[in-house]
Amino acid sequence: MSATYEVKDGIAVVTMDSPPVNSLGIGNRRFIAQSMHEAQGDPAVRAIVLTGRGRAFCGGADIREFNLPEATMAPDLIDVINLIEASEKPVVAAVHSIVMGGGLELAMGCHYRVVQTGTMVSLPEVRIGILPGASGTQRLPRLIGLEAALNMIVTGNTVMSEVLAAMPGQKLFDRIVDKDVVDAATAFARDIADKRPLPRVRDLRVEHPAPEAYLQFARNMVAASSKNYPAPLRCLDCVVQSTRMRFDDALAYERAAVTELVWTKESAALRNAFFAERAASKIPDVPEDTPKREVKSVGVIGAGTMGGGISMNFLNAGIPVKILEMKQEALDRGVATIKKNYEAQVKKGKLKQDKYDQRMALLSTTLSYDDLKDCDLIIEAVFEELGVKEKVFNELDRVAKPGAILASN
Repeated sequence: MSATYEVKDGIAVVTMDSPPVNSLGIGNRRFIAQSMHEAQGDPAVRAIVLTGRGRAFCGGADIREFNLPEATMAPDLIDVINLIEASEKPVVAAVHSIVMGGGLELAMGCHYRVVQTGTMVSLPEVRIGILPGASGTQRLPRLIGLEAALNMIVTGNTVMSEVLAAMPGQKLFDRIVDKDVVDAATAFARDIADKRPLPRVRDLRVEHPAPEAYLQFARNMVAASSKNYPAPLRCLDCVVQSTRMRFDDALAYERAAVTELVWTKESAALRNAFFAERAASKIPDVPEDTPKREVKSVGVIGAGTMGGGISMNFLNAGIPVKILEMKQEALDRGVATIKKNYEAQVKKGKLKQDKYDQRMALLSTTLSYDDLKDCDLIIEAVFEELGVKEKVFNELDRVAKPGAILASN
């Protein structure tokens, strides 16, 4: 970690630098706390800018520390956020690229937030079976409203900074910029350095015309969709307290709820799946400097359920796909299934019509192995019988171009 603390013309710029996403492990937490103390004690510092170097402002908690001593070592994230919020000098978050989980909670603890367009914003904790446990369930409703905040917290969905900045009455972002966000935040900090009193999210009220009626409706919806997972309903419970309890009491409620969820079997399973997916994307014995192979076209052998699903994954990524079958009827059935799946997404509003059209335009079919000769990657998805697969690869050995990747489903 090569984090930096610099003072430029009265503005202290505090920059996290722990690739890939500046997660809030014990190292970054201590660095931020130390920087805050240093800035408070320096009479030359009028305001503070907090940011992260690289491809993210902050990707949130370091979940590798879960259930380890480092997770609770002082200062914890709530300590850091409280330290920022209690600062006698204004703290401006310079948010860019990715701000998620504890990173968003950190930004919400600052007095002001300047964000760059194109920033992805989320509180995804529910997806690993827990909830935002460092004041997220209390701060976000105060900044973007009860309904929008509850939706983000319960689903874990990502929302773009432009969408949030355009919400009527939102207080999450004080300024949105296209240019270098650190320069913009530094200029903003200089402009407001002497402005008092400092705005604190904890002092805001959660605004809603009929909170109790809405929350009962939301509870019915969340209960119906969350099935046997406890985290979504516990997220809702915490957001409910943002409308009923004093801020510090609601924080204690949130803290107890996240501690409870961390030890559930559902959370353990979801975290295990998260790490497994990350591990599956890495091949330990492949050198880091191995050049990447570009895949511009894909052949899929078999138009059944597996072949169709594989094809859709590549179409979703914008890569042309050619499906091979032995009979036209099988091809027609396979293409019809793909179209049906996409049309269902369009009907539900999950896919725009133009995206559907683009994906279908990338799909072609053939009855001849010879038409796969230019594919960079060819995947067989045929019947699970060794003799059938041997026949497929004998044909591919004949037609595939040198260097083509041959894969078996």
